[in-house]
Amino acid sequence: MEKMLDLGERAEGQSRAGRSAAVFAALILALTLSYFFVDRQLAIALHPYTTGVTFFVWLTYIAAPLAPIASILAAFIGLRALARGFLTSTESAFLRASCAILIAGVLTYELKEVFGRTWPETWVNNNPSYFGNGTYGFFPFHGGQGWRSFPSGHTTAITAAAGAIWFLWPRLRWFALALVLAVAIGLLGADYHWLSDIVAGAIVGVTTGAAAAKITGGDSDSA
Repeated sequence: MEKMLDLGERAEGQSRAGRSAAVFAALILALTLSYFFVDRQLAIALHPYTTGVTFFVWLTYIAAPLAPIASILAAFIGLRALARGFLTSTESAFLRASCAILIAGVLTYELKEVFGRTWPETWVNNNPSYFGNGTYGFFPFHGGQGWRSFPSGHTTAITAAAGAIWFLWPRLRWFALALVLAVAIGLLGADYHWLSDIVAGAIVGVTTGAAAAKITGGDSDSA
């Protein structure tokens, strides 16, 4: 009986791993297709209608406070745990979500340096950009603010939070998804990022958030 259960668990684990691999492969394919066939076309189509509209910029602010809040929350929970010697299930859940946001942020920063992608618009020090002087592409390890478009840090932050929420507080799943969509719309409308930057940020963020949520077996309280 135990052997049959073990085989069943192993088969389930392999099936889950296979599904995860298929989803990851599909996202990578979507990212590649977006880079070659969608990014510029979508940006050109939106540019005349959305450039300068502050509403889209406001939407991006949703993700802005996540890293500072996560830092403060992680420090606070850590100090409480150090003083008491244990974490409650709720504290554990918030700590994992906070760590997901912070770790995803570090990963994103490193990836930006590695890929060296230029932005849709010129933002700092006359950086090369598509709408500025027609520059489009990756310049690996170039360095500098003008070459940090990929992946999107805003998307990484909001999707890391959403990935953690998806498993830790299932009742808030659709609210988290709505926030992700709002930030993505804002980033595209404000010309802050290419669509493939957003897809890449979502891959990093969701993966990190889900992994953090599952660290201790999902024993948190439900919201």
